[in-house]
Amino acid sequence: MANTMQFDLVSPERSLASLEATSVQIPGADGDMTAMPGHAPTLTSLRPGVVKVQSADGEKAFVVTRGFAEISAESISVIAEHAHVGSEVTKADLEDVLASARKSVEDAASEDKDAAEKFVADLVHLMDDMD
Repeated sequence: MANTMQFDLVSPERSLASLEATSVQIPGADGDMTAMPGHAPTLTSLRPGVVKVQSADGEKAFVVTRGFAEISAESISVIAEHAHVGSEVTKADLEDVLASARKSVEDAASEDKDAAEKFVADLVHLMDDMD
């Protein structure tokens, strides 16, 4: 079994990362998960949080809002609605996302309101952790 796996992170604006990783921590919708080479095939949606990538060059962090991650034994592909390099992101970068999310809560049908409120709560928590 290989000691590394291919990691790719893209958003609609750009490709943020393409590198060999030894492990990747993902903020999955059902909780954080760590994928390593040999991982069982998995598809998970993302919640707002930090993707942490361990590689030969050390740890790299990327802030994501929502999207999904496709994991296989050899690779991880993260497709994020919004993504930023962790060391470069500021709260101001996420303010528009938060404003849009709060509007979605107001406009949500009753059956979708819980998911919209959870997204806002997760995003606020992520932004609070940036202090």
